[in-house]
Amino acid sequence: MSEPQDKDPLVTEVRRHQARRAAWARDGEPSVARRLAQIGVLGWIIVAPMLGGIALGRWLDARFETGLFWTAPLLMVGLGLGGWFAWRWMGSA
Repeated sequence: MSEPQDKDPLVTEVRRHQARRAAWARDGEPSVARRLAQIGVLGWIIVAPMLGGIALGRWLDARFETGLFWTAPLLMVGLGLGGWFAWRWMGSA
């Protein structure tokens, strides 16, 4: 029988799982403080782009005297970016 190829997704996932299990056995369970810190960082990853969108939108609305024409859409863009950043951050953690 031939050796499994390195590009096989099943082999890759098994190796990743073994690495995670070995890291957990070596390091143990993360502390409560570390978990709370991760939750805090995750919150700021989502909120910061939203605040940036609001600030830019308010500035554009004041400059062009358009009410909430720019603030609302840029808030949604910030929410989308924040969600995407959080998704990427959670995938790498």
